[in-house]
Amino acid sequence: MKTAIITTLSYQNHDTGPGHPERIDRVTVVNEELKKFGKTIQWVEPREFDFSILEFAHTKNYLNEIKNSFPVSNHHLIDGDTVLSPGSQKAATDAVASILTAIDEVESKKCKNIFCSVRPPGHHAESDKAMGFCIYNNVAIGGMYLLKKYNYKKIAIIDFDVHHGNGTQEIFYNNPSVLYISTHQYPFYPGTGSKAEIGKFNNILNIPLDAGTNGNIFLNSYDEIFKKLKEFKPEFLLLSSGFDAHSADPLANINLNTLDFYELTKRIVEVSNEICNGKIVSILEGGYDLDALKYSAYNHVKALLEN
Repeated sequence: MKTAIITTLSYQNHDTGPGHPERIDRVTVVNEELKKFGKTIQWVEPREFDFSILEFAHTKNYLNEIKNSFPVSNHHLIDGDTVLSPGSQKAATDAVASILTAIDEVESKKCKNIFCSVRPPGHHAESDKAMGFCIYNNVAIGGMYLLKKYNYKKIAIIDFDVHHGNGTQEIFYNNPSVLYISTHQYPFYPGTGSKAEIGKFNNILNIPLDAGTNGNIFLNSYDEIFKKLKEFKPEFLLLSSGFDAHSADPLANINLNTLDFYELTKRIVEVSNEICNGKIVSILEGGYDLDALKYSAYNHVKALLEN
């Protein structure tokens, strides 16, 4: 079984306008870099899905509101950060389709693990609100899909984006079947993610990090995370893979380098091999310096491939 990449050209039609950090080039440069793996990785197209699956993580009212917000021309601003264009609906639903297809591929043992190279990102989208560049919460929908379609009793999500995944936390705060773990700069946007936020069933683990945190401190923080994972014993692991904790990223102040993402992913894979037969699906979240993003994503996939 190979490591696979799932992507789709529709990401190019999600136009956020000039000067926006969440731009089309983000996925373009990642995909070009990942092509250097050649035939050692497999490329997969996302399949269509029943849109009622979006209700696994979002309210009907919210989904109707968003559906009616996609413009037929120009741009529509949902908030100060989140922009919709005529091509955003297809890009956003294809991002969801990617994580669902990835789960199906791993479950059918066609692939060992998968990285979804997609946009828009998702982890800030709450059950009834878009924010922070995010429209649908891709990883949360994927988590619910595992519980509902494959009848898993326990799944875990690790979010190493530099911003706290407030949406994912909100969606799963009262769900004992999901362990949500986040390392993130704090205090910082979106303002959530304190150590005190532990979920109704002690199923939330936040590791707030100070601005200026280096790779050693960051990686050492995962000792607590891996202990929690081994106690929880999830049957499948999803990764919200943001690469904006890189020192070059313009939107944050954590000082990782590209090899730190390799080392982190390697350790995650080792633990996943122990607790859930290595079942991992990773999906792109943030990362806004193009060079830092493409090299970090390459090292992330390299660790998925090697381990």
